[in-house]
Amino acid sequence: MDPQPQHRGDIRVSDAERDVTAQRLAAALSEGRLDMEEYQKRLDAAMTAVTADDLRVLTVDLPPAAGAAPAPVSAEGPVDLAAMAPPARPSFWRGQLEEWRSWGGGAVIMIGIWTVTSIVSGQFLPFWPLIPLGIWAAVLIAGMLFGDGKSSKCGS
Repeated sequence: MDPQPQHRGDIRVSDAERDVTAQRLAAALSEGRLDMEEYQKRLDAAMTAVTADDLRVLTVDLPPAAGAAPAPVSAEGPVDLAAMAPPARPSFWRGQLEEWRSWGGGAVIMIGIWTVTSIVSGQFLPFWPLIPLGIWAAVLIAGMLFGDGKSSKCGS
């Protein structure tokens, strides 16, 4: 087994931490602090960084992002960058799965209501769940084909 890291900078970084650094470098480019060649060089290094120190050296000469507080540093070294990263958005397919799972739950409820009312009436009633479920499915399919890749749930 590998020995324990000597300080916080020896900790391996995640993709989210690399992304935070890439966003900071992009902000520096847009502010004119880096030219395109330097930005590309640092971005390539950020995407292949292994430890927190590898990322820290890429932004040590840059001021904090506009409107942001200075990056925290503890006695042990840099603070975990993942804690500063925005929450990850669900992938397109995960959002679609959630939408279709809701559709399936609605289908179970509506078909259950149709079944109970048919049993109570003693005859098969017209299969009315087909209309709302069909419209709902058409909306979900249209969102998959023509949407912007975001979940169609309200508020997201």
